[in-house]
Amino acid sequence: MLLFYFMIFVILLVAIVLTGVVLLQSGKGGGLAGIAAGGQTQQILGARQAPDFLEKTTWVLGVALMVLCVITTMFTGTDDQTTVITDEGVEATPAPLDTAPPSDALPLEPAPAQE
Repeated sequence: MLLFYFMIFVILLVAIVLTGVVLLQSGKGGGLAGIAAGGQTQQILGARQAPDFLEKTTWVLGVALMVLCVITTMFTGTDDQTTVITDEGVEATPAPLDTAPPSDALPLEPAPAQE
């Protein structure tokens, strides 16, 4: 169970980093890539190297997130848990119909008219 919580923590970290990398990418409107390092990204890494790096990082983190999610399903506990799919032979029996009114039921006669 401890390994399950560790995997959830790693997935959370990868998701946060992936969110940051996606926000740093420049889209049609420029994005936040120009804000990183005060707009120095293009000058330091070259005109095309920064978007390539961010794109590759996005792909790697996206694939890592999917793989971690699939692997984490292996660590979910199956400690006597039943689901609708695995229930076999369990049928619901209808409750018996009680046609007699309960003893403390109100009478069905109308109230006497007051004059």
